[in-house]
Amino acid sequence: MNIGQASQASGVSTKMIRYYEQIGLIPKADRRDSGYRDYSPSDVHMLCFIRRARDLGFAVSEINDLLGLWRDKSRHSADVMRIAKAHIERLQERARSLEAMAATLGTLVACCHGDDRPDCPILADLEEPSLIDWSGLKPSSEGALRRQP
Repeated sequence: MNIGQASQASGVSTKMIRYYEQIGLIPKADRRDSGYRDYSPSDVHMLCFIRRARDLGFAVSEINDLLGLWRDKSRHSADVMRIAKAHIERLQERARSLEAMAATLGTLVACCHGDDRPDCPILADLEEPSLIDWSGLKPSSEGALRRQP
């Protein structure tokens, strides 16, 4: 099948397929006499593997390691588990970081009057985080800080 068909069958864009070939994540496709790439069902299966790993947030280098283990029938599942556990830790740290960002933005939104005045604590914090006066604020039931009445 050609690259467009492989793309459609695997859910990986043609641009990414070419990129994966370029960086050596997947072997270069065979070429037809016409010069077009020719992908086999096993190539598409590998692309589906890569797509699923990307959907789970694995980095290209980790996917390369996982592909190596996938191809190695004498692999130890502990090696796969080690990669997955390390990835889980990074995902959890990222989730904590995103939660902290959301909380900070929630606080800034709570400080914003949202009116016609030009003063904006959101922009002030982006410009210089230490300029915000946090006095006179108390936590709301949602955990964000609100102005005290």
